[in-house]
Amino acid sequence: MDVKLLAVVAALTMVIYAPSSQAAKPISLVERCYCRSTFSNIPRGLIQELRIIQTPNCPFQVIAKLKANKEVCVNPESRWVRQFVKSVINKRKTQKAQLKGLQRST
Repeated sequence: MDVKLLAVVAALTMVIYAPSSQAAKPISLVERCYCRSTFSNIPRGLIQELRIIQTPNCPFQVIAKLKANKEVCVNPESRWVRQFVKSVINKRKTQKAQLKGLQRST
């Protein structure tokens, strides 16, 4: 068998059976932020769900899933978004405090 043909077969075998992971992706794809542009004024009645994404290479990102099954990025500096995040944090703090109180009483 020709050495060049053997080398090509070995290289193709490695490419085909190599595990795909983020380490194998180019850096430009791994470090890409989800939100490139944001909206500030989205009617709250259209929003079905809000997700918060934090990645090491991108700033704080808020994604709104609309009732029409469309996802848009929301400006995290908007006043209503900041108030929403504060209310979620406060709600979780009170839930944790209530759970601690229940655990102590039993």
